[in-house]
Amino acid sequence: MALLEVKDIYKNFGKTKVLNGISFSLEKGEVLAIIGSSGSGKTTLLRCLNFLETANQGSISVGGKELFNASNNDTLSDEKIRENRLHFGLVFQQFNLFPQYTVLKNITLAPNLLKKDTPENIENKALDLINRVGLNEKKDFYPCQLSGGQQQRVAIARALALNPDVLCFDEPTSALDPELTGEVLKVIKSLKGSDSTMVVVTHEMDFARNVADKVIFMADGIIEEMGTPAQVFDNPKSEKTKAFLQKSNNDF
Repeated sequence: MALLEVKDIYKNFGKTKVLNGISFSLEKGEVLAIIGSSGSGKTTLLRCLNFLETANQGSISVGGKELFNASNNDTLSDEKIRENRLHFGLVFQQFNLFPQYTVLKNITLAPNLLKKDTPENIENKALDLINRVGLNEKKDFYPCQLSGGQQQRVAIARALALNPDVLCFDEPTSALDPELTGEVLKVIKSLKGSDSTMVVVTHEMDFARNVADKVIFMADGIIEEMGTPAQVFDNPKSEKTKAFLQKSNNDF
């Protein structure tokens, strides 16, 4: 059974169709890279997965449990939305750390509020995560004292602290210069094989090719092409995919 099943997701904003029937599945521990031009619907898809937007049609299931089905015509309560979001962790482009809290407090805040464990166990896990992302010496620092790459690594640790079933990244390196991009991608790559199931929206083609198990190329709100990295990058069937990859090669 797939860990994550996304079936026939549609999303409109007014008369503008943004997602037009998105379907895919992921097994536990798999990494999915989603590539495509700006405006193709990648971020909207992530926001629907994380219940920051509500799809107009389709369903989302995790671990065989249906979290959302638009055909039920049921409006999800705020409590149900919060419950559903716990299945997903989301790392944003712009870090979104709390500036008034230290690295350690940023990571422990949500687990403590949700009473996920004892405060002592929550702190110990946070310290383990801080070590895992290479920031041992920064645990008492504030976000303003960190580089962009360090802030994004804190954001990754914060997302992991809630033990999400699926960890989502929305262009996690787009706000970083090349040197800092490398350190963040290294952390994400290190999560592969640790039972972390990941959906990564990225413009880093080398990362998608070398780390992902599956690649989706989106264009105009649909999945234009989907397959292994070798299939999508080395033998694309769609003319739109070929054009996008050619442009990406020229840009980078």
